[in-house]
Amino acid sequence: MILNDSFWYFLDRFGTHFFLCNLFIGLFVGLLAGFKRLFQTYLSSGARYRLWFFFLALLPLPFLPRELFALLKKIPYGSFSQAAQTGLAFRETSQNSGTFVSAFNELNDFAVSVRSSVPSLLPILFSILWGIGVLVMLLITVRSVLHLRALKHSALPIADPELVHLYLRCCQEIHFTKKVPLYRTDSLTSPAAAGVWNPCIYLPDTVIADSAIEELRFILLHELQHIKQKDGIIICLTSLASIFYWCNPAVHYALREIRFCRELACDTAVLHCLKSSEYRTYGITLLNFAEKSSLRHTAMTAGIYSGKHQMKQRILNIAAFHRQTKCQKFQSLLCCLTAAFLFFGFLPVFAFAGMEQDTYKLPEEIQNISFLNLSDIFDDYDGSFVLYDTKDDSWKIYQPQLAKTRVAPNSTYKIYDALLGLETGIITSENSLRSWDKTPCPFPEWETDQTLATAMKNSVNWYFHSLDSQIGRERIQSFLQKIHYGNQKMSSDLSLYWTDASLKISPIEQVLLLKSFHNNDFSFAPKHIAAVQDAIRISSSPDAVLYGKTGTGRIDGQDVNGWFIGYVEMPDRTCYFATNIQGNSNTTGQKASEITASLLSKFHIYPQDGQQ
Repeated sequence: MILNDSFWYFLDRFGTHFFLCNLFIGLFVGLLAGFKRLFQTYLSSGARYRLWFFFLALLPLPFLPRELFALLKKIPYGSFSQAAQTGLAFRETSQNSGTFVSAFNELNDFAVSVRSSVPSLLPILFSILWGIGVLVMLLITVRSVLHLRALKHSALPIADPELVHLYLRCCQEIHFTKKVPLYRTDSLTSPAAAGVWNPCIYLPDTVIADSAIEELRFILLHELQHIKQKDGIIICLTSLASIFYWCNPAVHYALREIRFCRELACDTAVLHCLKSSEYRTYGITLLNFAEKSSLRHTAMTAGIYSGKHQMKQRILNIAAFHRQTKCQKFQSLLCCLTAAFLFFGFLPVFAFAGMEQDTYKLPEEIQNISFLNLSDIFDDYDGSFVLYDTKDDSWKIYQPQLAKTRVAPNSTYKIYDALLGLETGIITSENSLRSWDKTPCPFPEWETDQTLATAMKNSVNWYFHSLDSQIGRERIQSFLQKIHYGNQKMSSDLSLYWTDASLKISPIEQVLLLKSFHNNDFSFAPKHIAAVQDAIRISSSPDAVLYGKTGTGRIDGQDVNGWFIGYVEMPDRTCYFATNIQGNSNTTGQKASEITASLLSKFHIYPQDGQQ
């Protein structure tokens, strides 16, 4: 193949992600435009211009790495932020008793590989067309930059003493001390300011020859205001936006509004420097340019002329100009702060667009939480650990955001699949034997008749597939909803729904569900609960019994998702736990169980005092 599969999967993911982000950007543009229209009487021209800076700040977000989206999700909110927590850090693992380690090593963590989802055609086509459009727009922008460079090389410094003196006087009027070169050129029909770090002002030869000294003063004041308010930076940002968002009509609308508001803000800044008797003359100067100018200059410049359509609004703005009172300035500031809250409130929407997984909302009743630092124990794995202790109704959580993130349950779901098989009568506590149909299996342990105990111990997929085929999709879906299992979603393939990431569950939900299972909160037959408990019993010590189930997600031959969930029964309490790890390879349920073994020993949960 000329291009490998990972490239097409990248285009699929990027196309979907970028399309969603464009929808959210369009929504934000609509909200911002509505906000501006609603409060236009309270907003100054400068404030209306600066409101669009929030829009520009959103545009890079779709291109940021997914890890940075995770930072948005790590901001505490909801119940986490309200809980009284203590941070616990563990930097080393303890020694486990030999029998304890042996019990975990005997876990059979068998898993079969599933294919990752086939790339969707529409996102790929969208990505390709978007890329072609970006290249075209990039070429157009490069041409504008080259035109600007040629303009700078062909322009001549203005040496007319009267014009230079006028220019210096204009700088004094607006209290502008930076030295900005002033050039004359025959390549433009309208005055313009250009540049970011070393800005320049260009005056066309025709403007110099045909304009009165007062008109030239207004022109210079206008262009100096563009440089003073650093419009060159905004021009660069809007040029980049027009490249990467060429296909988004909402962005094109916003960019037009930015250009228009930029000129309004500049006009207002000039009017603040003028006497009231000069307002009319300034407006007439704009009208004169509207009659004899064109927009032939490069898009990388800011000029006094903005087109005849927008010129009418600018003239009306000049006619209605009045200096703001302190109260009006405060109202304008208050509106800007409100828009800032709107902007920051919109950031989690982009975090949602950057996520591939669902996120569980923590119940309000979960309050007594201790956040852990277990990074050394987890080594290079991304993952989380959740522990709930009934003795003091306390929670210990490592990586709270990942603990709320739903991923495929893999074989940990077999606990509940077995319970459903018992509840529907397909198997019974006394007779759970099912015959192997002689279909070759990837593991020798699977190629034999199985009971619930052996199928759970060896994680025998065909056993649970046979249960599901008899139970049927409708009853499985009803069961998932009854016990509130994760996102409660199933794919059409009954043999894949708990491995293909259609069904997802978070570590916190795993712990809550184990607690409900152990307490039989859903009123299932007690003997069925007992039968499943016997099947997932791993080992026991004199003071505790350990129950658990591993799960491994293997996609395209790589182990990428590891689970170990369970609980420890003790005379005075029960501790429920869930460990999930994620990586690109060698991320198994067995590894998750080893991490859990270390943590349970660290917290003196199992074994206690190093005894069986």
